[in-house]
Amino acid sequence: MENTVLRREKIIEMIRGSQVPISASFLAKDLGVSRQVIVGDVALLRAEGYEIIATARGYIVPVVTKKKGYVRKIACRHTPEQMKDELYLLVDLGVYVEDVVIEHEVYGELTGSLGIESREDVNLFMDKLEKSQAKLLSELTMGIHLHTITCEDVKHFEKVKKALKDAGYLCVID
Repeated sequence: MENTVLRREKIIEMIRGSQVPISASFLAKDLGVSRQVIVGDVALLRAEGYEIIATARGYIVPVVTKKKGYVRKIACRHTPEQMKDELYLLVDLGVYVEDVVIEHEVYGELTGSLGIESREDVNLFMDKLEKSQAKLLSELTMGIHLHTITCEDVKHFEKVKKALKDAGYLCVID
């Protein structure tokens, strides 16, 4: 019992102390347990009230101060094959993509944390997606989804909307 408590304390300490997301596999190797044990520990830590976010790159603790800038949600629509291009378009414009949100007919709003701000982040996300063979949230909604994004200001946001529209990704629902 004591080892379990110490391990969970160490997990929190490692995640809080890291400037980058920490994968369950890394934690498992470092702490000498299986990945499944770490996933279970994190679930129990969340149940105890610890704020731990699972991203495509690993676990993070939310930072109290969010990215500074103009934060808005934007509706997009595309095929799974176009996702990488959409994310590249956003990060190439200097946008921080916080999450993806869909409206599910049974569960309501479902949100997936992304934390993407560079092509490297996009590539890591795409690699993880390919290896896991997981489905995109947007596949549940015929490609329609929202992103919470951070731009510099209103003018920058308008530029982003125009680029998404020109690429055919901006979703305008009649």
